[in-house]
Amino acid sequence: MNTVDTTAGDRAPASSMTRVRYMVQIAMLGAIALILMLFEFPLPFAPAFYKIDLSEVPVLIGCFAMGPLAGVAIEFLKILLHLLMFGTMTAFVGEIANFFIGCAFVLPAALIYKYVRTRRGAIIGMVSGTAIMTVVGCFVNAYVLLPAYAAAFSMPLDSLVEMGTAINSNINTVTTLVILCVAPFNLLKGVVVSVIVFVIYKKISPLLKTGGVRT
Repeated sequence: MNTVDTTAGDRAPASSMTRVRYMVQIAMLGAIALILMLFEFPLPFAPAFYKIDLSEVPVLIGCFAMGPLAGVAIEFLKILLHLLMFGTMTAFVGEIANFFIGCAFVLPAALIYKYVRTRRGAIIGMVSGTAIMTVVGCFVNAYVLLPAYAAAFSMPLDSLVEMGTAINSNINTVTTLVILCVAPFNLLKGVVVSVIVFVIYKKISPLLKTGGVRT
């Protein structure tokens, strides 16, 4: 991520690749994202229904290599494949929220990197994406996800809060649950994904010959 190539990432099937190759790479990264989505890990500071996964790693790689629109397509494909294979437990609310939270992370990172195609641009993009995802994640959880989960499982919202209280006695409202669990959850996920992408992108990007940065 050191030198600039002025070929825009979002001129999708341009001279460096065919439309078929572009679509195949999106499909490949979407499938990898789905696989990574299946490996979820609970966190000690959050209730059991909050589990972290690394499915945004291939999405962010796709964003950097092929542009923001490709990243959105990979994120959408990941969610679609998961729905087709496993269905939904939240009347699609959880999946839609997952899509928007994921895009809130990768889109800012990709847009900044698209115009500042350097190592510094990548870092600024990932930091910005992490911050925006954290804010969006808190809002979506407070007003969409938590009420949807409570309705899906026919339980009062307070029961979800109590699951947080069992871990941290300072959690006694939806607001404190969001601040003490959701915010650090998304911050941690953004940092972990960003570090992984920063380390491996230089080795992976040549396989995605879309006219991006020559590392």
